[in-house]
Amino acid sequence: MSRTLNRLTARQVTTLKTPNRYADGGGLYLRITPAGARSWVFMATRNGRREEIGLGAASTVSLTAVRQLAARMRDAIALGDKPRSVLQAAPELVAGPVPTFSEFSDTYISSIEKGWKNEVHRQQWRNSLRDHAQPIADIPIDQVDTDAVMAVLNPIWLTKAETARRVRGRIERVLDAAKARGLRSRDSMNPATWRGHLALLLPPQGKLVRGNHAALPFIDAPAFMTALRQRAAISARCLEFIILTAARSGEALGATWAEIDLERKLWTVPANRMKAGVEHQVPLPDTAVALLTSIAPKQARPSDKLFAVEGATRSNMAITMLLRRMGYGHITTHGFRSTFRDWAGDKTNYPREIIEQALAH
Repeated sequence: MSRTLNRLTARQVTTLKTPNRYADGGGLYLRITPAGARSWVFMATRNGRREEIGLGAASTVSLTAVRQLAARMRDAIALGDKPRSVLQAAPELVAGPVPTFSEFSDTYISSIEKGWKNEVHRQQWRNSLRDHAQPIADIPIDQVDTDAVMAVLNPIWLTKAETARRVRGRIERVLDAAKARGLRSRDSMNPATWRGHLALLLPPQGKLVRGNHAALPFIDAPAFMTALRQRAAISARCLEFIILTAARSGEALGATWAEIDLERKLWTVPANRMKAGVEHQVPLPDTAVALLTSIAPKQARPSDKLFAVEGATRSNMAITMLLRRMGYGHITTHGFRSTFRDWAGDKTNYPREIIEQALAH
């Protein structure tokens, strides 16, 4: 009996086609018949006699479950017991089918989407997984591995960069939920994890593009900020504030002095001005506090806008024109949120949830 274990991958279990018997190690095999049927078998030798024990169809018995079953059978043989006795003693290991990725993701989205106020957001979740996660749609949720995730991302990683990034994040969340519900091993790594995993396997996407929001690579941000601070226009200060706070342009353009607490270094954006309809608090870095101090009027009314000229609020177009004059017409204001997201994800150790919260996602 071979002692090399776990030879097969979850992807091989679903994609191998040639009729044969494929060893996973330790006496466990995946058998594919000429008709295409896939099943698990355990081969054991006792008292000089070779015995073959069927462990169920590969479509209903997961790779994880069948490996546990094979391990118990090997233990039984070592103790002098019949390996078949394990089937009667541990029926829960093969009790029922594991949901496919598609089945579980549909169930998961249905369970959480009531908390999403934006109907478009709900539809985007379903559509992105339906349209781009087809390579893993029919794989049991506990068998989705790195090869399977790469099969989803490789075709779109460079051609549809933003879509690919969103799909990766959604797959990661679905697989985390499956682990939380006991459908994946709690000790296993999420194969859709970016940092230290897919980041090492996928090619750099180059200049970042999020839909129509072209973003500045964060490596170029210091030079851009130096150039921006040489501009005296109020639109330049507004853009600098947007970059320092990773805010949406509308939130910054509509900000009033009543929302700013310079002593506490805090900007509180009321719910009625937030995209998600929830109050958002932004800790202000020292550079943002200095910026606001430099533009604060001597007698500002609470309702006065931060970035206004003689009572008139600057517009997105003013910032767009500023970018063009600076020679950065190929990027957008909103793209700086992407710049922040990528810097925080690649260069800091903060969890993904904290980074997303900073962006008010």
